[in-house]
Amino acid sequence: MITIRDLNTLEEYADCVALQEATWGAGFSERVPTAILRVSQMVGGVAAGAFDSSNQLVGFVFGLTGVRDKELVHWSDMLAVRDELRGQGIGEALKQYQRDKVSALGVRSMLWTFDPLQAKNANFNINHLGAMPIEYVVDMYGSNTGSTLHGALPTDRFIVRWELGERREIKRSPLPISGETIPLANPVGDDGLPTAELLRATSSHAGPIRVQVPADFTAVQREGTSTAMRWRVVLREVMRSWLDAGYRVSAFMRPDDALPWYRLEPGT
Repeated sequence: MITIRDLNTLEEYADCVALQEATWGAGFSERVPTAILRVSQMVGGVAAGAFDSSNQLVGFVFGLTGVRDKELVHWSDMLAVRDELRGQGIGEALKQYQRDKVSALGVRSMLWTFDPLQAKNANFNINHLGAMPIEYVVDMYGSNTGSTLHGALPTDRFIVRWELGERREIKRSPLPISGETIPLANPVGDDGLPTAELLRATSSHAGPIRVQVPADFTAVQREGTSTAMRWRVVLREVMRSWLDAGYRVSAFMRPDDALPWYRLEPGT
């Protein structure tokens, strides 16, 4: 059994820091210390944990509440679950707990970031929670965070927005999941890597487009920095071209027989 509740003791705050290091690496420069975890709870922040039946911390979520564009929002800064317990709904339960906490304060929108090349994160955020990308930020945290997950790559990120006012039904794309009828913006070659022949935004194109990502970017990173960097640079160029032209991410698809892909459409 898993219990979700606020962190309460110095030992629990310290366990949260240890879990950060276990997730992102002992040299992770962006880890949140015990003092900030504790103080955040005094000013509308959330520092909560998932505890197993023996009261051991197996996951946590941390975020701060503040004002952005004259709107009260909550920024969800970190979420982690122990490796052996991932895929069991603990991460979503932590997010829902965080949502309930800040909704009680009058917060109606939650923001956070994720790597757009990580298909599992895109699927969780977009398809499970309904949090939609609103902005692409180049190298948001720098390329020297000391994290074993980030490596030496630029930390390009999507900022996503999760509307908290009501638990809306996730809208599914009416088009086939294969996307064969939708133009592909970043084709891959026979070697499985993105080519230089990209589809960039033009005034003559008005319909949806596809932007594909690796099925497992972590595995790509293990193949070497140059391969991962190629994906990073190509995705950056394509996403910025279409988002700057007024397009927005409207869906994320994970077909069985092809690479996962984002669907982008003209936005309002």
